Amino acid sequence: MTLIPEIKPQQSIELLKALHILTRDGKLNQDTRRKLKQVYHLYNFIEPLLNEIMAENDNPVLVDHGAGKSYLGFILYDLFMKEQLAGRVVGIETRADLVQKSKELAEQLHFDRMDFHHLSVEESMTSDLLPAKVDIVTALHACNTATDDAIRFGLQKHAKFMVLVPCCQAEVAEVLRKHKNESFGKTPLSEIWRHPIHTREFGSQITNVLRCLQLEAHGYQVTVTELVGWEHSMKNELIIARYTNSPRKNAQARLLEILETLNLNELQTRFA
Repeated sequence: MTLIPEIKPQQSIELLKALHILTRDGKLNQDTRRKLKQVYHLYNFIEPLLNEIMAENDNPVLVDHGAGKSYLGFILYDLFMKEQLAGRVVGIETRADLVQKSKELAEQLHFDRMDFHHLSVEESMTSDLLPAKVDIVTALHACNTATDDAIRFGLQKHAKFMVLVPCCQAEVAEVLRKHKNESFGKTPLSEIWRHPIHTREFGSQITNVLRCLQLEAHGYQVTVTELVGWEHSMKNELIIARYTNSPRKNAQARLLEILETLNLNELQTRFA
């Protein structure tokens, strides 16, 4: 087969066909070329983290929450774990049919250090199927509060890194909407979310701000950057959190102050 410049030379062609990134005759079309570029773009952020962990732990565990069809997990395993002959990828997904398909594909490709579990985040936090500590937690387009669940999992499992691409944040906007009239009398900042479209956009923005403060309060150094041209949106935030065991001193206080100012006190347990 003629090599396609966009495909990394060590990449399994059979995997890309199985993920429908390549057509059956091994070609890329416009849509699949974009999807491949997206996944590689994210891989470029995660690869250095894996290399850093490998320097300390020669058998790292990466857990992918809301794995879906496990595009990310399979690509990470194929490009990194397979080459290193070490490391394990665990996909957590609530849709049993997708879990079964991922298991079958991993078996077909002899990706022996990939596991897939039909579990909720709550179940995965206490399940014997997962180790007490993991090295990296990823959550790619985990919708609404699923990203928060992945963060809770990472905190409990003492993850060295969390790599999060949030999606469809609705909970904060919902609470802002509920208390809108009360907020008008409390703070002029309520003008920021007076109109419905602004409520949605501001709610999404403040959700990620609160997540970053939560991570910093728990001893993580947080970097926020942008992924451009992804299929869910023209703009996506990528949050990378590195555990340093040095909590930002005022992070928790700032978080609580924001919740109080915006009438979001009922969400304190979400961002604790």
